[in-house]
Amino acid sequence: MERLKVNLCGIDMDNPIIPASGTFGYGYEFAELYDINILGTFSFKGTTKDPRFGNPTPRIAECSSGMINAVGLQNPGVEKVIDEELPRLAKCFDKKVMANVSGFSVEDYAYTCEKLDKCDQVGWLEVNVSCPNVHGGGMSFGTSPEAAAEVTRAVKKVTTKPVLIKLSPNVTDIVSIAKACEEAGANGISLINTLLGMRIDLRRRQPIIANKMGGFSGSAIFPVAVRMVYQVAGAVKIPVVGMGGVSSAEDVIEMMLAGATAVEVGAANLVDPYICRDIIEKLPETMDKYGIKTLNEIIGGAH
Repeated sequence: MERLKVNLCGIDMDNPIIPASGTFGYGYEFAELYDINILGTFSFKGTTKDPRFGNPTPRIAECSSGMINAVGLQNPGVEKVIDEELPRLAKCFDKKVMANVSGFSVEDYAYTCEKLDKCDQVGWLEVNVSCPNVHGGGMSFGTSPEAAAEVTRAVKKVTTKPVLIKLSPNVTDIVSIAKACEEAGANGISLINTLLGMRIDLRRRQPIIANKMGGFSGSAIFPVAVRMVYQVAGAVKIPVVGMGGVSSAEDVIEMMLAGATAVEVGAANLVDPYICRDIIEKLPETMDKYGIKTLNEIIGGAH
């Protein structure tokens, strides 16, 4: 449907809906439930240079309006993703996919991005400098403008495809970090990743998660995400992908009014695996309700 189409960093998308990394696996699991080609695209599971088993269990804690996770970037490593996961995905998804990349050094990020950049299936590289639940990497690169810019420059040197830097909300000034990434050559900004959260078991009097703290996601963080998307979209000239607590067509429109060109849906996929399909199907009706002809016309409309 033409009225749902958007363009993200030069690539046309049938709609702006993107299942977020870490909530949609490598896609083919959800393809058993519905035709995932209905999606704009999706961001696959965070991939690192080397295989990772992830954090010790328990890794998940429930909250009244969300969840806390400390999975710890469990993945088979970039070589296996390219050799095994992407060919399997190609059997059920015929669009460009967004590759989500994490690392523990600037060299790690550059190595993994360079490998994935050569894959025809990959349309965008979403570089995660914001993972709050691994030690010695991830968020440490996303909490200062200088470090985020250093990763951006290193990745841009070895890639040809659009690079989106995924930012952490666990900072005092997200705008300065976004602007530093833009100046370093980023093609877009993704935000927000999870907030840092914690739950304590009252009987054991110990943290529920073995990692003690983890990423807090779900509908409770939506207002924080909207605020940060609004701030960043008003400060940079590159596209913004908004996420954080999105679970309805109304949420998608609100994110786009804040300045998002596309919108990722994360924790809601773990509650309802059909949520992205249902949001896409509901969008035209919701647009009619608010007098919206095309989604393109509302991007940044609240500024």
